[in-house]
Amino acid sequence: MSNTSLSRQALRMAASLLILGAMPLTSQAQMTNITTVAKSTPANPATLTPDAADPRQYLEEVEGEKSLAWVKAQNERSLKRLTSDPRFAQYEADVLKIVEATDRIPSPGFATGGFIDNFWQDKDHVRGIWRRTDKASYLAGAPKWDILLDFDALAKAEGQNWVYKGASCLPPQNTRCLINLSTGGKDAVTVREYDLTTRSFVEGGFSLPEGKQIVTWKDKDTLYVAREWTPGEVTPSGYAFVTKVLKRGQSLDQAVEIHRGDKTDMMAYRTVLRDIDGNYVMDYAERRPSFFEVDTTWFTETGEVKLPLPLTSEMNAYYKGQAVFSLKDDWTSAKGTKYPSGAVIAFDLKAALKDPKNVEPSVIFAPNDHQSVAGIGQTKNHLVLSILSNVTGQVQSVSFVNGRWVLKPLPLPENSSLSLGSTDDESDQLFAWSTGYLQPSTLYIADADKTTVTKLKASPERFNAEGLKVEQHWATSKDGTKVPYFVVMKKDTKLDGNTPTLLYAYGGFEISLTPSYSGAIGKLWLEKGGAYVLANIRGGGEFGPKWHEAGLKTKRQVIYDDFQAVAEDLIKSKITSPRRLGIMGGSNGGLLVGVQLTQRPDLWNAVVVQVPLLDMLRYHTLLAGASWQGEYGRPDVPEEAAFLKTISPYHNVKAGVKYPEPFFVTSTKDDRVHPGHARKMAALMGDMGLPFLYYENTDGGHSAAANLKETAKRNALEYTYLAQKLMD
Repeated sequence: MSNTSLSRQALRMAASLLILGAMPLTSQAQMTNITTVAKSTPANPATLTPDAADPRQYLEEVEGEKSLAWVKAQNERSLKRLTSDPRFAQYEADVLKIVEATDRIPSPGFATGGFIDNFWQDKDHVRGIWRRTDKASYLAGAPKWDILLDFDALAKAEGQNWVYKGASCLPPQNTRCLINLSTGGKDAVTVREYDLTTRSFVEGGFSLPEGKQIVTWKDKDTLYVAREWTPGEVTPSGYAFVTKVLKRGQSLDQAVEIHRGDKTDMMAYRTVLRDIDGNYVMDYAERRPSFFEVDTTWFTETGEVKLPLPLTSEMNAYYKGQAVFSLKDDWTSAKGTKYPSGAVIAFDLKAALKDPKNVEPSVIFAPNDHQSVAGIGQTKNHLVLSILSNVTGQVQSVSFVNGRWVLKPLPLPENSSLSLGSTDDESDQLFAWSTGYLQPSTLYIADADKTTVTKLKASPERFNAEGLKVEQHWATSKDGTKVPYFVVMKKDTKLDGNTPTLLYAYGGFEISLTPSYSGAIGKLWLEKGGAYVLANIRGGGEFGPKWHEAGLKTKRQVIYDDFQAVAEDLIKSKITSPRRLGIMGGSNGGLLVGVQLTQRPDLWNAVVVQVPLLDMLRYHTLLAGASWQGEYGRPDVPEEAAFLKTISPYHNVKAGVKYPEPFFVTSTKDDRVHPGHARKMAALMGDMGLPFLYYENTDGGHSAAANLKETAKRNALEYTYLAQKLMD
């Protein structure tokens, strides 16, 4: 577990709490026969206003007796239908074999002292183990693992359904760690202090009760804690805005407040900046007025200072005294220098804090119209940039020499999806991954100083890719914008419209989707003759901030137009037809496919709706929903509410329309996107006499699966559904 130069733990926790399923939920879909659930027909939901009585609002009571009874009935009905299909058992076994395979590459993380850490799950470790080995044995392919913490044993000993949610260790030794434990996979965590030298929780050590909280080490006896200190002391998004300092041995009521944001913020917290060696630099605090805005205050020896950067800029690293920021919008400095959106910039932080009015950054990297920065890492002496160019990867080693930024490419595979793994604070080594639809993930170790790359290991193939091909196409959206998409299918596919096809996309929050290897998709779909399509629609980050901002708030219809354009292109080229075309999306992607269900029911025969947002007139009142108003708009603003009503799936199901039979998948323990969205939409369809399938996992959090067995079951259910709908 490497140190982080910037207090990236706070940022990682914030991101994990906020981003709506940043990546596809293991891009899977299933199908099933479904009978119509006949109910009395209510008033047309399209006539509902935000203040109108909703007869299904009781389903928003997450664990209410009446709502859970409804969930139980729908689960029993849908599971009976899906699990009775003989394919289900085989699909479940196939996925379980893939996800529990012991020949998977253990994902490595650099740890202090020349060690490699890994979190591992298999059939014997359902909840997982945190383990460690020396670097030499890992690189030699014969790691000798030492278990640091066994979460299955912990859960059994304590009688809790613990799900590991990461750890934060105190630099520079990194032997005292704060372990985040979730009940059933929720975002809310319990935080407990753990000693890696004794392999035990610290008796009388720091222990914080469950909550959505950001916790930062100040020193060995001091924590900064942002959480709900008194009932209701949270933002409308359900996140903390008050930070207190907690000393060792103190109870929570003895903690002293050190920062308070605004209750109207999305969230706010105070944290610590450290250098690459783990040394304390200074405190800073961040108020996040909205999802895409950060108002930072720096606590210097002479007082509090703010820098004149746009609120949409984000700090990514602290490198050799240089503060490294990424820009989401165009910005002009006080001296008139123009910096483009998507650029990575840097400046001397301490000098800037002494003279904040004259901050004049230098540009590290400025993307063109077909590029974006996918990630920024840092080794002992270098920055590392992961760049997307036409949805393929590049990795650049960056150094700061004599006041100039020098970029050198790392010789990783070209025309591949590349991603940064762990970077080492004690050397210039880093791990990187290469993958593709037909290429199993391959792990490399690179040296950012020598710009050398060594292939370590390729994952075994999980499905038969012989006879398959990958193509990139471009569809033309309604406004003339060219939208790229990838198609994976058999080389001898007949263009007669009869190929069962699964179309996936996300389309939000500047999240980029790139080609990646999925054993489940390959085994359960591609091997069976299906085609898989990934659409890089607007709203994502594939082509930088402007690609995302093109679909913000009331401009959002272009995202849905893009998706429909890809579908129509697939049909026009006769790869598939509406009879054989299914769609899937999770979280924000669940909203995407919910909109497609209601806007263009004629285009699809299967719709898998995973942990979705669907009631867009009440989303801001449910759990973390208010935090996403920067993406979707505010239902309390008339113009934005009027637009949201036109896309809200829950408000656009109309009588007399033939809809495909959707499959809703969610989790009771999802404390990010409220399960009430899926519940109400499914209940509405039932009330209108429309067919649907529904499965709500009682655990799982926002991934709808808390462990590998639950993942296999969910995958098998989804693909059984898809097979019935598109292949039968």
